[in-house]
Amino acid sequence: MATLTVNDLPDEVHSALQAQASRHGRTAEAEARDILARAVKHTPPLRMGDALAALGREIGLSDQDIETIQNGRNKAPATPVSFE
Repeated sequence: MATLTVNDLPDEVHSALQAQASRHGRTAEAEARDILARAVKHTPPLRMGDALAALGREIGLSDQDIETIQNGRNKAPATPVSFE
């Protein structure tokens, strides 16, 4: 495993790291490893379509429910607003 040395770490940052580590029941070194690991992990961005599909599944929408919603939509083009 690699070793990383952090020079010129401000005292208040070191103190905050130690306090956070204590709250989590681990050493400052273990806390720093966890913080670094979480910071560099790639989390794919949330996509709106995926979020909406998950919400539909969560509330129990069926394919028939979705079809009913789509058929009930007004498909006529919107009328532009006139400011005159």
